[in-house]
Amino acid sequence: MLSEKSAVAVRATLPAVHGALDEIAARFYDRLFAAHPELLRDLFNRGNQANGTQRQALAGALAAFATTLVGPSPTAPDELLGRIAHKHVSLGVTRDQYDVVHTHLFAAIAEVLGEAVTEGVAAWDEVYWLLADSLLAAEGRLYAAAGVAEGDVWREYRVLERTPEADGVVSFLIRPADGTPPPPSRPGQYVSVQVELDDGARQIRQYSVSAARPEGLRLTVKAATGESEGAPDGAVSTHLHARVRAGDTLRVSLPFGDVTLDARDDGPLLLVSAGIGCTPLIGMLDHLLTTGAGRPVVAVHGDHAERTHVFREELDALVRKLLDAVAHVWYEEPAGTWPADRTGRVDLSAVPLPDLAHTTAYLCGPLPFLRATRAQLCALGLPADRIHYEVFGTDLWRGEE
Repeated sequence: MLSEKSAVAVRATLPAVHGALDEIAARFYDRLFAAHPELLRDLFNRGNQANGTQRQALAGALAAFATTLVGPSPTAPDELLGRIAHKHVSLGVTRDQYDVVHTHLFAAIAEVLGEAVTEGVAAWDEVYWLLADSLLAAEGRLYAAAGVAEGDVWREYRVLERTPEADGVVSFLIRPADGTPPPPSRPGQYVSVQVELDDGARQIRQYSVSAARPEGLRLTVKAATGESEGAPDGAVSTHLHARVRAGDTLRVSLPFGDVTLDARDDGPLLLVSAGIGCTPLIGMLDHLLTTGAGRPVVAVHGDHAERTHVFREELDALVRKLLDAVAHVWYEEPAGTWPADRTGRVDLSAVPLPDLAHTTAYLCGPLPFLRATRAQLCALGLPADRIHYEVFGTDLWRGEE
């Protein structure tokens, strides 16, 4: 933990740093990419850089970590660190990159705050390396568990099948190109996919494994645009839709992700999704059926309309085949004789829920949906520590839960 001398200095300078975090993050990325343009070209999401969401996420993570270190009960925010570590490992981040970040981050702090934090620079340096060392330790454990060297997560995959699922959504069934079996994955995990765009950039995005089968992993991709659900630019998803067919190869990482089913838990399960957020939760349902799990399951999904609902028929089939499962679906623009109480946004108060004291909930969808759904579950009495969420896109929650 932070030394007492540094804790005093961080407390004194935290208001100044906190108030300038967005500007510090902007300066940091400007300096980083000026010195290392290959990082923006081949590692960082250019869309998230352009719209500022990655800068907001960095600022939120730094603020959350520093605040916990100097709080009344100093502890590391393990959930936040775990989420970042999984994302870093899926990208193949290595130890030397932390030195690069340190150089440009502290130069940015000095540029923005100058004398306001002169005496606290050593303390903030300690904060940074506590954060870096915590992440490096977590990432080391993830690399070791995967049985690979640091950064060695990328493999060539061959596309076995390409299947249209709904308006603007396609699934790809992929398998290692060398003929080996697909790597093990836990239900709810994702892989990174790197593609070379027309300008030569090798951009990376994460996609959930919507089914893990002996013959391959299924990835389900929505063609995002700048106007679609706040998506940054959709460069990679558009490329996959327009260019990738059965027989092509893709560069794909090993599966990672911290929002996964706990195999030790056989209590009631609540799966709540919106839009393309159904993909990891469909993977969970598929896993439950494959393993013969008998735990009670309530699946809840909200979508724009039936034509945009990915895996609508698969959801119905999985629920019918599971021993104790039921599904509830809301459409904002239903057709035919759709019931009025299932029109509009998801309303969990209208759903017969299992024993909330023992239920575990998994949520996935756009951030506003997650905020509203989590608040509703807490109001209904579900313990907060039994609610897990996955954000599609940059996680800007900033530890508010």
